Amino acid sequence: MAQFFQIHQDNPQPRLVRQAVEIISAGGLVVYPTDSSYALGCHIGDKSAMERIRQIRRVDHKHHFTLVCRDLSEITTYAKIGNAEYRLLKSLTPGPYTFICQATKQVPKRLMHAKRKTIGIRVPDHRVALALLEELKEPIMSSTLILPGEELPMSDPYEIKEVLSHAVDLIIDGGYCGFEPSTVIDLEEDTPRVLRQGKGDASFLESEA
Repeated sequence: MAQFFQIHQDNPQPRLVRQAVEIISAGGLVVYPTDSSYALGCHIGDKSAMERIRQIRRVDHKHHFTLVCRDLSEITTYAKIGNAEYRLLKSLTPGPYTFICQATKQVPKRLMHAKRKTIGIRVPDHRVALALLEELKEPIMSSTLILPGEELPMSDPYEIKEVLSHAVDLIIDGGYCGFEPSTVIDLEEDTPRVLRQGKGDASFLESEA
């Protein structure tokens, strides 16, 4: 049975943040809020927790996990970023965007796309998520909380508790945070390409294309 923490979305309680991070560090699977929607998260490279996410979402080994980072400097540890890409990331982070980039050797192989050696990265604009990341001192391996057969992420923490309390270790109630997934931008090529239009506005990229 999952624990249920109510963490204030504007002023996260340090004690609860520390307890949540202890659960993540110990191999736990958590549901936490971001600036686009609720997400499933675990310790980076934790194979068991990663499989639990796949089971909940019923996705295969081709599913692209995202590393949710504290800031731009942490992103550069896990993703190969050129000057043009860095400027774009700086203008859009923190925010509801996920970027697909070439992974560095710091990324566990099982997290990468098998053929392209890429990884999804993002920096959320949400105080609870950022407080967790600051306390953890490394990225959270994440996947949007979209259940099988659904098109939109779950948004009500009490509904999440009813449905998933048996499948996760902690559910963080950070208030309502919407039901749009992040906008996904592919940075592999010279020209950024929108793979999924979500909450983040990417119309300026289409106009430049």
